[in-house]
Amino acid sequence: MQIRGRFLTAIALHLDGRPDAGFFAALDEKLAQTPQFFENAPLVVDLAQARLEGGEDMALLARELRARRLSVFGVQNGSAEQQAAARSAGLILLPAAGRDLPLERVQRAESRPRDAAAPAQPEAAPASGTRLVTQPVRSGQTIFADRGDLVILGPVGSGAEVIATGNIHIYGRLRGRALAGVNGDESARIFCQALDAELVAIAGLYRTSENLGAEVPRQDVQIFLQGDKLNFEPLK
Repeated sequence: MQIRGRFLTAIALHLDGRPDAGFFAALDEKLAQTPQFFENAPLVVDLAQARLEGGEDMALLARELRARRLSVFGVQNGSAEQQAAARSAGLILLPAAGRDLPLERVQRAESRPRDAAAPAQPEAAPASGTRLVTQPVRSGQTIFADRGDLVILGPVGSGAEVIATGNIHIYGRLRGRALAGVNGDESARIFCQALDAELVAIAGLYRTSENLGAEVPRQDVQIFLQGDKLNFEPLK
């Protein structure tokens, strides 16, 4: 048996007020804009501005979020009464830690839960902070370079996720999800030999496979941010 720490990127839902009918209507409208992006997304509810009236509100909130295929599993920044209600609703208490991506541009920075039993990839971590992965990244795996660039010598499979605070270099086909500049570095880029991604994002601005039209190059591609637009260009 091995016990390993894993990085998990989750949505932080900041609840302002009560989870009433107006809240759920607004949530449904937001979810309808990018349905695949939110499906089965791990979710934390931030209660700093919430007004919940007893355990009934918390139970209703958890039930309605799960009915929308949002996998709520915890809360943060709650009062003692809210924390007690969260425990009763089967939610865990989380510290107020982590870094938000720009919520006005992307509501989810990461990803579906990953298979904790997936084997670790051989890798090297040079002093520069670049993380090097020398084998393919398989479905269900998450690779995170938290201090710089991420270099992958192989393909990234469907259902896999690669994340970096800097650039991402993929010497193979990208079928999964790639998120570069996750701490807000708008100069970060994604490079891949073949593009067939489920999602790509830079500094919180994302495009999903549904939005990658015929005009997007598919071979030897670089992806970079220019203003509020993701650009896709062939490598020259």
